[in-house]
Amino acid sequence: MGEALKKRVAGERAQENELGIHRFFSEDQFARLEELMYPKHVEKGSYLFWEGEQAGKLYYLRSGKVKLRKSTAEGKDFMLSVMQAGDLIWEPENGLTKVHSFSAEVLEDAELGVVQWRDLEILLYRYGDFAVRFMNWMAITQRVSESKFRDLLLFGKPGALASTLIRMANTYGIATAEGIKITLKLTHTEIADMIGTSRESVNRMLNGLKEEGVIDIRQGRIYVLQLNALREICHCPTCPGCPKEICRI
Repeated sequence: MGEALKKRVAGERAQENELGIHRFFSEDQFARLEELMYPKHVEKGSYLFWEGEQAGKLYYLRSGKVKLRKSTAEGKDFMLSVMQAGDLIWEPENGLTKVHSFSAEVLEDAELGVVQWRDLEILLYRYGDFAVRFMNWMAITQRVSESKFRDLLLFGKPGALASTLIRMANTYGIATAEGIKITLKLTHTEIADMIGTSRESVNRMLNGLKEEGVIDIRQGRIYVLQLNALREICHCPTCPGCPKEICRI
């Protein structure tokens, strides 16, 4: 496959992400960002960067998946998110923090577009319309983080699990006759790392939801059968208070 065709296919896959950063820009505006990108291929199991390493780059995912995780001094890992094609992995360059506060592990072979933060700053200075759209996208990412903290802290572990399942369904769900199939396959340990609990607790809560007919698990895939039941557990705000762009992994 030629290089041009590879880029086209990768770009089409990125466009499939309805919540990707490209949705916040016009074609011309996003083309300006793409002009700053240089290509990078990373293989499954490798890392884009480690927590504590020098920051200063942004990574646009054209294909593949990347897991973001943070470690504590006690060696406990917390999974922050799973990024997919169309997402931008970044940390703000604020002049104070110059290192990454989390690690980025590649779950699938990935094609990336890498942007130097200093190049992005020039683009923001030069084009006010682009800067406004970029600020809108930054505000959305901030609200995603705030809503996650809300769900993790206010309604216990059942609420945190229900919220995580809703977010997985919004981000990686496919509507089927049997329910919403979550295409992202995570182990119970990984789900536990997302909500700050043990694998045993996740097993118990998932089995409880399955017995109640709220979810089903087939060949390692989770199917959401009663989305409203999950919303009740985590006291999920109704749209437009919490739109799909906010309620995501």
